[in-house]
Amino acid sequence: MWYELTLTPDDNGTWMVTAPQFEEVVSFGDTQEQACRNGLNAIEEAIAARIANGDDIPFPLKDTPGKGRFVQVPALVFLKSGLYMILKDKGWTRADLMRELGCKREHVDRLFRLDHNSRLDTLEEAFKALGHPLRFDMDFPKAA
Repeated sequence: MWYELTLTPDDNGTWMVTAPQFEEVVSFGDTQEQACRNGLNAIEEAIAARIANGDDIPFPLKDTPGKGRFVQVPALVFLKSGLYMILKDKGWTRADLMRELGCKREHVDRLFRLDHNSRLDTLEEAFKALGHPLRFDMDFPKAA
């Protein structure tokens, strides 16, 4: 769920931010923190554009390697891009998923729109239909 950012000081006191996994991502910020926020927004826009264009999405890292700057995409963006990648890998179209789920096209189209707050149970059904039921792995704190 992590993507790498590269920050470069600009000659006007701002920071330029790029993302090695997304050649189209270039943004700026007055501070490093603002540049990272803008970089995350630019990555989300790049993912949305790639879904709309039928292009591949780079796989996110599961953990940060330690050195460098990394941003974590929101869970809904991660799930929707993951659903898109599985659909594409399986060779299915949205129409195939629509038939499998027995629903209308608008319902399926919203599953791939990052600006739509899809419900988790709806995403869960779609992952199951593709043969990839959702599984979550979380580290809970141990009781003292």
